[in-house]
Amino acid sequence: MPQNSSRFHFSSLCNSISSPGLDPHNLCNQIQMPQTKTSPKLHHETTVIKSAIISRLIVLTLILLWRTLLSPYDTSAPINPNCLSNNSLQPNVDLRQQQQHVLLPSLGSAIESSIVWDSVYFVRIAQCGYEYEQTYAFFPLLPLCISLLSRTVLAPLVPVIGQRAVLGLSGFVINNIAFVIVAVYLYRLSVVILKDHEAALRASILFCFNPASIFYSSIYSETLYALFSVGGLYHLISGKDVIAVLWFALSGFSRSNGIVNAGYFCFQTVHQAYDAVFLRKRAFVVVGGALRCICVFVPFVAFQAYGYNNICLGHLPNNMSPWCKARVPLLYNYIQSHYWGVGFLRYFQVKQLPNFLLASPILSLTLCSIVHYAKLKPEIFFSLGFCAPPEHKDSAAVFFSLAENSSNSQENRNLKARKQVIKDGTSLLPEEYKLSAKQGYLSAAVLPCILHLGFMAATAFFVMHVQVATRFLSFSPPLYWFASYIMKSPGTVKRWGYIIWAYSAAYILLGSLLFSNFYPFT
Repeated sequence: MPQNSSRFHFSSLCNSISSPGLDPHNLCNQIQMPQTKTSPKLHHETTVIKSAIISRLIVLTLILLWRTLLSPYDTSAPINPNCLSNNSLQPNVDLRQQQQHVLLPSLGSAIESSIVWDSVYFVRIAQCGYEYEQTYAFFPLLPLCISLLSRTVLAPLVPVIGQRAVLGLSGFVINNIAFVIVAVYLYRLSVVILKDHEAALRASILFCFNPASIFYSSIYSETLYALFSVGGLYHLISGKDVIAVLWFALSGFSRSNGIVNAGYFCFQTVHQAYDAVFLRKRAFVVVGGALRCICVFVPFVAFQAYGYNNICLGHLPNNMSPWCKARVPLLYNYIQSHYWGVGFLRYFQVKQLPNFLLASPILSLTLCSIVHYAKLKPEIFFSLGFCAPPEHKDSAAVFFSLAENSSNSQENRNLKARKQVIKDGTSLLPEEYKLSAKQGYLSAAVLPCILHLGFMAATAFFVMHVQVATRFLSFSPPLYWFASYIMKSPGTVKRWGYIIWAYSAAYILLGSLLFSNFYPFT
């Protein structure tokens, strides 16, 4: 009975497809009956989950190993004065007195000593709130998650290892679990974009062992940012705009560069505006795109307003911080410039040459991925996708408004049927459609991600502390798609795949050694 039902389903699908040059009977002959064995996608997802878990165990083991063998450069990590009572997010207790009554002080001390670099800020905010102006450089999503987990699921551990150790443990748990979810989302996104399960698997495994791995297993905001950025992009490309807006907004609640994800909606809206003006389509979609972009900006703006309320309001002008008096008071820009020296070309100094060298591998990989795409697909890249052949846009219909380009509802149904077949598997299509569907890294669907990556890389190189580029760009899917692409390329190009693996392994070892012992890394 199920087999008859399946035949009827495929037969109906074939009969509904009517397009010049595409014989529905020929298509029916190429459709294979559903198999009872496990699908490649499910099998590969299991492989990705296993790879993500193994990679986290390796990184955490390396952290413990290096912490055991070496003494940290800076031993101030365990220092933790009492919170300012008016800002505390946790119960107001004397931390020194509490530390004396824990059951396993050595274990608690070991966890606290692993709270290094920016992790100190995130744990302190989770524990005490935003006490000082410079702490507003760290966005609140991760501290809120840490505070919530430490006060609920992990609360029974407070008498065992101490409150600050529980906060640190909460951060490690959140980020390592979130990393596994990111890897799964990246695989699913890659399948939809690349139309190649094997390429998607290679890209996802590369991400699992990416050169910034140490930060994804530490108390940093990169993991949550990657989760909501990659997950939001997956939901967007799947046509779930509302969910995508929510996820992108949460990425902006995790890191300031989350607002750049609004660029995907901008790209989509520009193409919809083109349809509205030149193809006489309805223009309300442009308004919808603008509203989506605004929603992505809301968390960033709200956090700036929160800082303005806490720091500026209620103070006399002479006692205000300089940014409070600006025409557009942006707390984040002031903090980055005043406390960290971030600004356009401000890092271009001879003494910073080692940091440029440290960031050169990720920047070189980024540049190669963009140049390669532009060189092989100039008509897509330089026209921002407007001149891309229609058949190349099937996997990116949500970006290019492809579903609205048909002249009647029957053509819309035919197009949706073709897209569904492509989504389910390119083996069901005739050769001419199979070739257009399996463009892989060179498909039009990759273009918005390439433009996003280019903007982020330019910002890292010209504005930020350049060594941060390694973790700043490490979430970007095109890097792994390009690496996966060249690994299967013939000739000498394939050797670069091994170089990329060597680079990732070296930075995992180097990062776990330096970062965990409070030495500068990125």
